[in-house]
Amino acid sequence: MIDVTVANFEEEVVAASMTVPVLIDFWAPWCGPCKSLGPILEKVEAAYGGRFKLVKIDSDQEQQLGAAFGIRSIPTCILMMNGQPVDGFTGALPEGKVKEFLDKHLPPGEMLPTEEEEPAPEIDNSPEAVLEALHAAVKANPADDNARFELVKHLLLEGSDDDAKVAFAPVIAQTASVRRFDSLKRWMDAIDFVALHANEAGAGAGFDAKIAANKRDFEARFDKARWLMAQNLWTQALDELLDILMRDKTWKEDLARKTYIAILDIMEPPKPKVADGQIPPDDPAVATYRRRLSSVILS
Repeated sequence: MIDVTVANFEEEVVAASMTVPVLIDFWAPWCGPCKSLGPILEKVEAAYGGRFKLVKIDSDQEQQLGAAFGIRSIPTCILMMNGQPVDGFTGALPEGKVKEFLDKHLPPGEMLPTEEEEPAPEIDNSPEAVLEALHAAVKANPADDNARFELVKHLLLEGSDDDAKVAFAPVIAQTASVRRFDSLKRWMDAIDFVALHANEAGAGAGFDAKIAANKRDFEARFDKARWLMAQNLWTQALDELLDILMRDKTWKEDLARKTYIAILDIMEPPKPKVADGQIPPDDPAVATYRRRLSSVILS
């Protein structure tokens, strides 16, 4: 549990919610129901083993934050994911109801190895061995979204676009409900766009000429970002999308922002398993660009 103020809100809430859901507890020292809810939230946070992060905001001391979220009574809890509030509740709910609320939004917890298990054998990290292991994981459990994401990602990074589309086909209908599948679809769409429209050698110069003539030519910037995505030039693509977002945060129904988040999903390496209650460290490049997105969205 972390106490949040205006000074650390962006880092502890907005940026953190790009990696793990953040539950904000708006409370005050004089509030009786707040004193009942607080220990329940802390108990649930410990029980959920890092599946979400709990922060507390003193609504008396941080009235600016309370006003920003439209807090009218306390305790009020707001769940943040990907830099945005997604749900909330008011009042001192019992533990079971708090868990029901969280379980609607949180991914299921993963089983961590026990101390008694034998050390894992040395892993062959060659591309061939990784591909074989990913195929085996998907075959053993076709519903394992993480394994399928990593399989399709690996195939795209290796340039096996057709094989990636075959591996992706069973879950293509889930792009609306599984964010990382949506991210893969946006990457594949960028590859298809380049194959059809921007595969010539001078494509990059063409985009640059349009942007130089009109810095608000967002279509040209977005097409350049997709061109860079198709070449796996992630940070350069993010820079182009940031230029759009700095001028129009909701351009084309959040197309630039959603594509930016998709690239972050693709860039991020698989999370290592850690002990209960700990959060895996962020990739430095991903963390940097998450903070830049937060700064732009909140400005």
